[in-house]
Amino acid sequence: VQLQAFGGGLVQTGGSLRLSCEVSGLTFRSHAMGWFRQAPGKERETVARITRSGGTFYADSVKGRFTISRDNAKNTCYLQMNNLQPEDTAVYYCSARRPFAADYNYWGQGTLVTVSS
Repeated sequence: VQLQAFGGGLVQTGGSLRLSCEVSGLTFRSHAMGWFRQAPGKERETVARITRSGGTFYADSVKGRFTISRDNAKNTCYLQMNNLQPEDTAVYYCSARRPFAADYNYWGQGTLVTVSS
């Protein structure tokens, strides 16, 4: 199983980035997907999740600014991030969860997002 995250980079406050997570080695449409992030010195936190059927969840800190989506035909999950703030600076990870699993099972390598003030 491979999850490859792309799209991180350096952006100014108020800017936008779109992260992509390309998945292989599993039945993508059968898995829930999530984006998580970890800032230096902080614990990993949930950013957004999307179910197999497209239901979404967002952390309060990103509601209204971030949008998670998935394209089952392309085995890809996206995170559109708008109005980025310095506190969004972190390594962003995508993850997949097997059906009926309690936790996320598969993780990508992470992509760094840096928001300059």
